Order: sequence, then C-alpha cells, then structure tokens
Amino acid sequence: MARIVLFHSAYGLRPAVQDAAGWLRGLGHEVVVPDLYDGRCTESIEEGMEIKDEIGADELIRRAVKVAAGLGEGLVYAGFSLGASIAQNAVFADRTAAGLLMFHGTSDLREDAVTEVPVQLHVAEPDPFETEDWLGTWYLGMRRAGADVEIHRYRGAGHLFTDPGLPDYDREAASRAWAIASDFLSEIDSAAAAAAAND
Repeated sequence: MARIVLFHSAYGLRPAVQDAAGWLRGLGHEVVVPDLYDGRCTESIEEGMEIKDEIGADELIRRAVKVAAGLGEGLVYAGFSLGASIAQNAVFADRTAAGLLMFHGTSDLREDAVTEVPVQLHVAEPDPFETEDWLGTWYLGMRRAGADVEIHRYRGAGHLFTDPGLPDYDREAASRAWAIASDFLSEIDSAAAAAAAND
C-alpha cells in the first residue's frame, strides 16, 4: 500500500490529524505524521499562524523535507491547509514522490517547478483562503509543471471541514472527501505495483 507523510495544519498536531492517520493505517497504508511545531498545538487559527510565523515558512519546509528524506523513495505527500502547502513544496523537492494529496490548502509555484505526480485537492466552496481566481491560477501552474491534477469542491463546507473538533467541520463533506482520497491512494498503489512488475 501507499507510504504517506501527513502534515498538520496551522493549528498544530491536533487529534483529528492523528485520527486521519489511524484511518489511513486501517486501510493498510503506512503513515508518518511529523510534528512541525515541536509539540505546540492551539484551538485558535490566529495563534496557530503566530507559531507558523515564529518558526518561519522556510524552516517548516526544511523540517518537512528532512523528515521525508529519512523515509525513502515513493512517498505520497499529504497535508491539511498549511500542511497541504508544505506537502506541495516538499513534493517539488522529491523527484521520487508518488503523489500529492491536499486538503484545504495550496501553495505558490515557482516558474521552473516540475513534477509528474498525480495531485488531488479537496477544498471548500467558497473558501476565503482559496479563492476561485487563485485556484484557477494554481491549477494551470500545476498542469504546466507536469502534474495530473484533480480538484474536488465541497459547497457550503467550512475551510477545515475534515476536523471534527473545529467549527468548520462538515460530516458529509468529510466523508465524501475521504472516500475519494481512498480511491486516489489505491490508484497510486496500483500504478506503483504495475511499474514494479515491469522493472
């Protein structure tokens, strides 16, 4: 099955992130959940962003890449909101990445970014952090980089709709997102198995 590195949101390593990892492990996947905040966790997005700014975006990505480098080749990078943007950046640093699974967030792309991984994004509609104009620009940028991209929208859901401990939570949207993500991971696993059989 897939080997996944799963990054938390700006709130830190909340129970919902560990629960998501447990659910993925229940499907047979291997999942590593780094704590990029060194044990700090918050109930406030404002405080979470303060922690993010204190550590610095470059340092968070450096920590993510360092963790991934110790896990070998063929990883699926995944994350929630800030963690999704970190996962995206980490993918571009890993030429052996197998996929990118993003919930609630994206990141800027460099003009010279190149990757051929399958990418799946799950995002609220509308989402104040991921506007229509931005998502169109992001999609075109990812396609230009060589990625195979899917975007799944969830009308009426809150930004972090997969976290049962937050006001954004939407049970129906979360259930649908995880079912689609499960199929995505199965496709990655099948592609990897087929490639190994042809070697």
